[in-house]
Amino acid sequence: MGKTVFMFPGQGAQYVGMGKDFYDAFDCSKEIFDKANEVLDIDVKKLCFEENEDINITEFTQAAMVTASVAILKKLEEMGLKADMAAGLSLGEYCALVAGNVMSFEDAVKVVRQRGILMQDTVPAGEGAMSAVLGMKKEEIEAVLEGAEGIVTIANYNCPGQIVISGETQAVAKAGEALKEAGARRVLPLKVSGPFHSPMLKPAGEKLLDVLSDVEVKDPEIPYVSNTTAEFVTSKDDVKELLGRQVYSSVRWEQSIEKMIADGADTFIEIGPGKTLCGFMRKIDRSVKAINVATVEDLEKVKEILGC
Repeated sequence: MGKTVFMFPGQGAQYVGMGKDFYDAFDCSKEIFDKANEVLDIDVKKLCFEENEDINITEFTQAAMVTASVAILKKLEEMGLKADMAAGLSLGEYCALVAGNVMSFEDAVKVVRQRGILMQDTVPAGEGAMSAVLGMKKEEIEAVLEGAEGIVTIANYNCPGQIVISGETQAVAKAGEALKEAGARRVLPLKVSGPFHSPMLKPAGEKLLDVLSDVEVKDPEIPYVSNTTAEFVTSKDDVKELLGRQVYSSVRWEQSIEKMIADGADTFIEIGPGKTLCGFMRKIDRSVKAINVATVEDLEKVKEILGC
């Protein structure tokens, strides 16, 4: 028998209406949204369920995404689905921590509320940017960035042919031109409020450690793969330091998936809004099974896995 992975999407997959059908249909999912509203200073249900602009603002997005994803996770757990390991893309790593019982949901959602504020406020608007680089090998991108002026680094190793760069606005723009000249098929500026996962966010990562200082973490009940190292985390001693570094380090998603496949993973279940990670999986390794659960209808796919 192969191993099953729970994987969780990051910021960018959010949409108005996410998690609403789970909230309406299942008590275990409703409880998660209710808890979020109890412990936060914002109305997460309103953010997720009613038309608004705030859902796309980092300081609100992160708490909303984690709430919706964990609400879906709780239903899957209630159905008897179990994971052998977990991972999450950037923000999604906090859902992986909840799945592995490393951190309570209440603590995770409070931390990401502060994380979103820190990430949004650390760099003044307009001074940082991010771009997706399509159709170019990671080694080629790294070589171009080595000679770039200013701060510009790889933010996300998403999958073969899709890498995100981040840093100072002008440096990202100039690097984008250099990458196109070097063979990139396209370089697409992203609509984001800051240079996430770049050295410019180091102050946010350091302040996040203060936020985490009083949060209880436990040894993972199932190992999860850290974005920062693409290695399994099995001890609570490493959790907080890695979460702090994650804010300003590259997200090594492709390498994380490869690590789990090498350890025997053959079924990947994306839990949360959208199906971005399943799209990445098709480019990383088509031989493994990948399904997404974003709506109540998607639960039918899980029943096949459970054999019921």
